[in-house]
Amino acid sequence: MTAFVFNEVNFDNHEQVVFASEAKSGLKAIIAVHNTNLGPAMGGCRMWNYATEAEAVRDVLRLSRGMTYKNAVAGLPIGGGKSVIIGNPKTDKTPALFEALGEALGRLGGRYITAEDVGTSPADMANVAGKTKYVAGLGDRGDPSPFTALGCFVGAQAAVKHHFKRDSFDGLTVALQGLGHVGYDYARRLHEAGAKLVVADIDQNSLKRAQEEFGATVVDVNAIYDVEADIYAPCALGATLNPDTMNRLKVKIVAGGANNQLATPEIGEVCRQKGILYAPDFVINAGGIIKVCYEYMNTPEDGMDAHVRRIGETLAEVFARADAEGVPTSVIADRLAEERFKK
Repeated sequence: MTAFVFNEVNFDNHEQVVFASEAKSGLKAIIAVHNTNLGPAMGGCRMWNYATEAEAVRDVLRLSRGMTYKNAVAGLPIGGGKSVIIGNPKTDKTPALFEALGEALGRLGGRYITAEDVGTSPADMANVAGKTKYVAGLGDRGDPSPFTALGCFVGAQAAVKHHFKRDSFDGLTVALQGLGHVGYDYARRLHEAGAKLVVADIDQNSLKRAQEEFGATVVDVNAIYDVEADIYAPCALGATLNPDTMNRLKVKIVAGGANNQLATPEIGEVCRQKGILYAPDFVINAGGIIKVCYEYMNTPEDGMDAHVRRIGETLAEVFARADAEGVPTSVIADRLAEERFKK
């Protein structure tokens, strides 16, 4: 298995990959610490019913590397890591499962700090906290989604200013995919700023609310790529920028909260060639980890809002450098992160 990890395409000189199990609770988890040059690794714990162990390894390696880049670009004193639990989050959760994860984290001695992610909740993290102090995002103060949405909004503002040379969303159409916690709050901010919304989601209740509250137009989840809009805002699944969708999108800007939006690195160049300004996902969606980091490190929160809003300034730098060098914005974002975390 060690050889398998080293040969996995997403292995990127990760410092440590730990397989943790506990028979009584049934825990099967993988913890990946990608890089700790800037500080202890931080990233959420995902619970997913992975089809194979190899799929879980692939996910945790990819996600942990992404957290290093996200945290570095966000100017946080933390490195990147991630953990995954193999199991069905709807049927396999128990307090004992997350207590066992907490014990596993404790054995790492603070090299990795976890938080909620897909398939886990603040309540689950409270069970982790019963066994270790290396957990963030607890209780009522734990929901980072409003800060993620704020970062997406200021990032979209920066993209609009760069591409359309204007400061207002008035009259602009946004095709927004995914009305979860982040997507819905992002939609609210866009609506209040004067944007017209076209939305897609599998949750009919969220669609109805968006129609009533924002006057949004609803389209099928597969039709969102065909909408004529100024901005495409992916806030659900990853890899929605792929060869198929790139042939269908009729937008000038991509600015959304989803992770891993590019199906392959080459799609960044496709965006550039098509004249689509792409706001790199790990830059624009960093508001949540900024919030979690402030909370965990007991940093005075009066500076947190301003820190999240600096995402707009960072993206303005990314856009300007990409134009000057004639390369994709995704390449510049990677370079900016590496300038900060590589020694």
